[in-house]
Amino acid sequence: MADSASSFSSSSSSPSTPPTNTAAPLPPTPNFTDDNDPSTTGYDPSARWSNYWNILTGRMTPAGQHAFREAAYVRNEARDCARSTEWRDWCFQYSPTVTFLREKIRDLNGDIGPDNVLCRRCPTRRDEKTGRWVRQGGGFSPEHGILICANEMRDRKHLEDTLAHEMVHAWDHLRWRVDWADLRHAACTEIRASSLSGECRWMREFWTRSHWKLTQQHQNCVRARAVQSVMNRPACKDDVQAVKVVNEVWDSCFADTRPFDGIYR
Repeated sequence: MADSASSFSSSSSSPSTPPTNTAAPLPPTPNFTDDNDPSTTGYDPSARWSNYWNILTGRMTPAGQHAFREAAYVRNEARDCARSTEWRDWCFQYSPTVTFLREKIRDLNGDIGPDNVLCRRCPTRRDEKTGRWVRQGGGFSPEHGILICANEMRDRKHLEDTLAHEMVHAWDHLRWRVDWADLRHAACTEIRASSLSGECRWMREFWTRSHWKLTQQHQNCVRARAVQSVMNRPACKDDVQAVKVVNEVWDSCFADTRPFDGIYR
């Protein structure tokens, strides 16, 4: 990350306090079933197979699909968390990206490891500005460490990308004392995390998101994810402001690949 006005300005000579092992508090689980009317939404908690049929035939409303998904998350919570914990431990042992980032975080007197990377079920939350239901793959807290949303992890590679993304945030926070309330800081670290983690590599875009463009796809993915992340922050008024902030810091932040020598994934 270039040491310019559009980047974080603090020096690494006095890194902030490393994340602790305390579990980050999760948002309350929204209760989708209290007001659910199966005749209206197409979701009936007592009729599992008809729910699949209603989804396939388009008879289940978005509200019904949310309720169906959240019920599955709750039902499979133990399995999802155990599986994600196994993948997390594998990453800290064998993933070159994760082990490299852990080493670089330790160089800044911090540490991210299995003790402060927690795999939990993450409920869907409603965005207060747009009213949309928002799902997330993970999060970083300077006070708590990293949260991996076990119910959203498709496979080990997905978890590896998510973990690497959050570890870039951790490195940025220790290196530059990120002000997470500052949208420019938030935009810069989101650009870097999306670019360096591997989540925007061409093959993932091709196979999981059906984005087949051969040129500029990496940049387009990074920009879109950074805009979405900034837009979800309370200080951001709307998508226009999010795009403006991302554009302001784009050149220096996208070009800065530290602690890597380049974009490898």
